[in-house]
Amino acid sequence: MTALLFLNGPNLNLLGTRQPEVYGHTTLADIETMCQDAARRRGVTLAFFQSNHEGALLDQIHAARGTYDGIILNAGAYTHTSVALMDAISSVAIPTIELHLSNVHAREAFRHQSYIARVAVGVICGFGAQGYVLALDAMLGHLERAG
Repeated sequence: MTALLFLNGPNLNLLGTRQPEVYGHTTLADIETMCQDAARRRGVTLAFFQSNHEGALLDQIHAARGTYDGIILNAGAYTHTSVALMDAISSVAIPTIELHLSNVHAREAFRHQSYIARVAVGVICGFGAQGYVLALDAMLGHLERAG
């Protein structure tokens, strides 16, 4: 059975209350439930992890090797700053999709830079909470094509 790991970075634990005009009113728990429902229909196993600490995210990426077939990563602000996350993704060689709730390209210029995109199989942004299910489907399609 295909197993995917959803990693969420800094401040995503505040979804639902943090800048709802940008990120919406859906909580991270709501997103996890939505993804689990979609995964059951697709016969996929999911795991979720959120941390405000870069090292904890790195540890999860390292531990994913041999356990997960793909990673869906909303690294939050670390997207724009973390060479360490980029290197970890490269090192474990697990297909990874970069994910954002907002359209980072329509926001401040510093958000246009992504270290994660350089090593990701693709990027999904701007679709709010629904982007998580889009990322799940995109990863399943990628894994099927990579076969």
